[in-house]
Amino acid sequence: VYHLDLVEVDYFSLQFLDEAQVLHWLDYTKPIKKQIKIGPPYTLHFRIKYYSSEPNNLHEEFTRYLFVLQLRQDILLGKLKCPYDTAVELAALCLQAELGDLDPSEYTPELVSEFRFSPNQTEKMEMDIFQKWNDCRGKSPAQAEVNYLNKAKWLELYGVDMHTVKGRDGGEYALGLTPTGILVFEGTNKIGLFFWPKITKLDFKKSKLTLVVVEDDNEGREQEHTFVFRLDNPKACKHLWKCAVEHHSFFRLRTPTNAKSGHSDFIRLGSRFRFSGRTEYQATHAGRLRRTSTFERRPSKRYPSRRQSTVRGSTPSRPSQLSSQNSPEPYSYQSQFIHSMQSVPHRLPVNHGHARPSYHDNMLTPQSPTSGNGNAPRYFQEEIQKNLGGMQNIKFQDKLMTTL
Repeated sequence: VYHLDLVEVDYFSLQFLDEAQVLHWLDYTKPIKKQIKIGPPYTLHFRIKYYSSEPNNLHEEFTRYLFVLQLRQDILLGKLKCPYDTAVELAALCLQAELGDLDPSEYTPELVSEFRFSPNQTEKMEMDIFQKWNDCRGKSPAQAEVNYLNKAKWLELYGVDMHTVKGRDGGEYALGLTPTGILVFEGTNKIGLFFWPKITKLDFKKSKLTLVVVEDDNEGREQEHTFVFRLDNPKACKHLWKCAVEHHSFFRLRTPTNAKSGHSDFIRLGSRFRFSGRTEYQATHAGRLRRTSTFERRPSKRYPSRRQSTVRGSTPSRPSQLSSQNSPEPYSYQSQFIHSMQSVPHRLPVNHGHARPSYHDNMLTPQSPTSGNGNAPRYFQEEIQKNLGGMQNIKFQDKLMTTL
């Protein structure tokens, strides 16, 4: 992606919502108008598609920074469950990366309340974060982010792409796609794991998804088991199947399967879909390397501290229309988070005369190409997503940027 100057692009993609409220990943081999029925303009979300099974294999500091932003968002929205002690340590590393070493003469625990790290953030938690921050002394932003990723990768749901399904018994389950296989959850309980090498076939028909798994019995003999799951509609079923095929190809294969060389039993017969990107092996072993690079870290969205909120709440004032900016309940995390996330920092290439200048933290509007043709493509950002200086929503009118 040129405007981000992102080298390790294989881990990221653009996501959109269809008319049935099903999330899909954009297929760059097909025209946008054939995939997205809502628009133009088209709304897409720039996000991590494949969470690296080993973050230390990420070569670029910028890539690791984007991973941290996405994980912070996942934790804050409750998508990635995080134990209390781990959440405290991760938050402390975020403060170290953004503010540097803790200076007791300058900072107090009240400062932590200006940040949003957890959906259940309390004053006690903020005190613990402040104390833990002092333990991070001496770490550079890059070192703090590496430590963050090495801590986050051990979370149970790190990198799990979750899909809700129904079993033969009519009960609700969740299938989680991971680098090692497919997890099966019943509620919050993990009840099974199908390793990719043990899955011999993955098929779908209308709203029914079929998994064929080979397991060893007590005598060491292989036995074949078939599992059938149902989804709400055929589109959701095909989306889950495609995501599973892509996860299997990205994490398990060294090179993508060539459709012309013969079919694989794992791939559904009759489907023209094939994984077209690079695998993780190719991304980590044949990536483009550069000696130096620079980028600008954007500060997190700051909120009124607890003391300021208390004073403001106790001061009589005229009634006003509530918004994310003047709400008297600054600790309604998710509602405020949805309206407050800043932009992904633009990458600043070294020694490029056409490097973009830095923009306002809360709104970034690239200039449209100037042309006498009124139908020239226009690219603009919609709502610079949420708190962390992080992942962005992009609107494209007419077509996708050809550099992606």
